[in-house]
Amino acid sequence: MDRSDRFTGRAAVYHRYRQRYPIATVLDRLKTWCGLQPDWTIADIGAGTGMLSEVFLSNGNPVLAIEPNHEMRSTCRQLSDRFPLLQVRHGTAEDTGLAANSVAVVAAGRAFHWFDIPRALLEFQRILQPNGWLVLVSHGRAKDDSPQSLAFEDLLIEHGTDYACIRAGYRVHENLHQVFTADRHSEQIPGRQILDWDSLLGQALSFSVVPQPHHPGYPAFEQRLRDFFHTYAEDGLLTVPTSCWIDAGRISAP
Repeated sequence: MDRSDRFTGRAAVYHRYRQRYPIATVLDRLKTWCGLQPDWTIADIGAGTGMLSEVFLSNGNPVLAIEPNHEMRSTCRQLSDRFPLLQVRHGTAEDTGLAANSVAVVAAGRAFHWFDIPRALLEFQRILQPNGWLVLVSHGRAKDDSPQSLAFEDLLIEHGTDYACIRAGYRVHENLHQVFTADRHSEQIPGRQILDWDSLLGQALSFSVVPQPHHPGYPAFEQRLRDFFHTYAEDGLLTVPTSCWIDAGRISAP
């Protein structure tokens, strides 16, 4: 499967059920670490439905949202009604279509693990202005050794379409010392989500590794997810520990 097709059929549930980034927290860190200014142009690579773009747009930044999936791009364009400084374009991390030295920040959210990282970094160096910044932000469930976390991992390994093959890629934030060459700043911020059954199912369906309802493996997946929910939920609500990872730095020497 082409990486750009992994989220076909998932844009609506992604936009509705994925946890948003903590806008004030992310902006606070980037202003402190990088001196982020509202007139800086941001390239949001693998922008999806625009959740990370919204962080920078809320700061008044012009944002070029680069996304290869048609459905995700269409959802992202809906932000233009509130944020006229948003431009949404087709492109990939390895071939953004942007001009050389045209952006102050290259940002990526929950997409960085899908990139061909060596090729993407070359492209980022090309489009960044001198002394520009790479910013990586991710937000999702915390993975630890708790019974609940391990049970969810087992569920995805057993019933996901290819999670067992690609799960290591999701731990990209543990190896960012290989990406940043200077001025790296990093913070992991704990949090939590409270999900009812519909929210848990919707969020799970936004994962590219989960079978969609037309897939033959979907009934078994949904039953296992229901069992998981009834095991760990209290009074119809499931508490899910989360982490927000924020990293910023330079990818070439000044």
